[in-house]
Amino acid sequence: MTRLKLSSIPDDRPVKVTIELPAAVHRDLVAYAEVLGQETGQTIADPTKLVALMLQRFMTTDRAFSRARRQTKSR
Repeated sequence: MTRLKLSSIPDDRPVKVTIELPAAVHRDLVAYAEVLGQETGQTIADPTKLVALMLQRFMTTDRAFSRARRQTKSR
């Protein structure tokens, strides 16, 4: 079984953000959504909804960002 960084998609109120992705990144996003759908049994109708989850996961696991954020909060 593949070990993806994302699991199920939480139900959360969205904030609309418009971005442009390179075509290759979009293709990878669609492919990721397909694999994630197979792994979780969920149908992912809109792969762009994964972008926020991926950004969140990225920031959560970025140690330098976490350290900098803690230092900023402690000031």
